[in-house]
Amino acid sequence: MNNYFIIHGSFGSPFVNWVPYLRKEIENRGLEVYTPDFPTGVGYQNYENWEKLLKVYLDAGLINENTTIFAHSIAPIFICKFLINNKVKVKRLVLVCGFNNYLGIDEEYDSVNESMYTNNLAEIKNYCNDIICYYSDNDPYVKYDFEKEFADTISTEQYCISNGGHLNSESGYTEFEELIKHL
Repeated sequence: MNNYFIIHGSFGSPFVNWVPYLRKEIENRGLEVYTPDFPTGVGYQNYENWEKLLKVYLDAGLINENTTIFAHSIAPIFICKFLINNKVKVKRLVLVCGFNNYLGIDEEYDSVNESMYTNNLAEIKNYCNDIICYYSDNDPYVKYDFEKEFADTISTEQYCISNGGHLNSESGYTEFEELIKHL
């Protein structure tokens, strides 16, 4: 049976941005959805801690070839690294504002994001054949070139949303209807 995961970004939670909206849309269709609450903050948010939490779902058999994963901000590179490192195939990835570069935003963001990056991003194509990337042309946190490079490296489809900001609630994205077509 198909199931769905929604992975939040840095300093985020499953209760912000478009995550609650998407979760409700999936549940309303009678489908199985998981929204893990990953540890955030300096000293807590890192690849090791996030991997440990997601492995609980993997070990329970809930992440498999019938799984679609939605991920925002730092989560797209995290999920790619996780699938590659654990050699897990999934049905579809829908990645929003993904990047695999040092941002230089500020010390806190840089420190919590650093462990998520990977040198073998293109390998994700061995673990998923359907990778959709969304990004915008005016993201205040992630440079357009970084998001475009990320999408060009791995996506089978990509969408640039004009004036979409970081595609989060701060940019008006408490709902994200375009994502529904990927259920």
